[in-house]
Amino acid sequence: MTRARSTIDSPRPDWLDQLREEIIEPDLPIIDPHHHLWTRHDGYLLDDILADAGDGHDVVATVFVQCRYAHRTDGPVPLQPVGETEAVRAIAEAGEARPGAPRIAAGIVGFADLTLGDAVDEVLEAHIAAAGGRFRGIRHITANEPSFESALLPVDPGIMASAPFRAGFARLAAQGLSYDSWLYHPQIPQLTDLARAFPDTAIVLDHVGGPLGIGRFTGLEREVFDSWKRALTDLATCPNVSVKLGGLGMDITGVTWARNPQPPGSQEMADRFRPYVETAIELFGPSRCMFESNFPVDKVSSSYHVLFNAFKRLASGASDDEKRLLFHDTAARVYRLSL
Repeated sequence: MTRARSTIDSPRPDWLDQLREEIIEPDLPIIDPHHHLWTRHDGYLLDDILADAGDGHDVVATVFVQCRYAHRTDGPVPLQPVGETEAVRAIAEAGEARPGAPRIAAGIVGFADLTLGDAVDEVLEAHIAAAGGRFRGIRHITANEPSFESALLPVDPGIMASAPFRAGFARLAAQGLSYDSWLYHPQIPQLTDLARAFPDTAIVLDHVGGPLGIGRFTGLEREVFDSWKRALTDLATCPNVSVKLGGLGMDITGVTWARNPQPPGSQEMADRFRPYVETAIELFGPSRCMFESNFPVDKVSSSYHVLFNAFKRLASGASDDEKRLLFHDTAARVYRLSL
């Protein structure tokens, strides 16, 4: 069994500080549509995300995505995840008191157990009430791959096709909410089937669909890419699906940067990410793609300013309008952010 360490290891500031790059296109506005906040490991809270987002790039706002942070420890179990939304709202409001700071957690994506079916409405409404106008959607993680150990909670491999999950999923559009999907690349066809069954529900594929490079996929980079591309090509026919470009610094993808003496530069990262990022943009178009940090998870592999330099290298051939979509406008539209 191979452990997916990048989902549980802590970033190493001294290691990251070995590399400093000049910021590419420092005036390009950015909405970071995917980061976490938590107290586990060394912690990652307001000061941490502000330090990263303020490290040279013009980050104007962010979207928080659920990570089992600050769940309530008492009361009805289905409502316990609302504690995360309450805590993140407090952090967002504290950030708004910082003059000139990015709007941290301008959008919040929380967790609700969609297998509750129609009963999930109570949880969704509690999240909306707790968020102070910031609540945008639900992420119910469905990532499942038995060939390696993961820090994620166990998941029924057929959950996306189950009647209870779909009954709960049907309530998202009714509540004006979107769905973030975190799965691994062999599961993309299941998401395609779900997207076709619910064409009025906005779906966001996190981390370009989780291409794997460990467990039974170790050393099979070409085969993984080909399988991922076939599945993504089919998914792209669903107009209600958008894609986050990022999450490729996790070592479940097969990268080993965190084990090297020095962190990678943005060119090395761009070269590694290019096949997946360029293919996703070609299939979905800039209006359905958005660059994401996935911090602090991807901070195991690189600093924030180097990561976004890599993204800007990948977008160097795009027009100004396309860059604005990839770095700002798609995220603003998908998460309904009025900035």
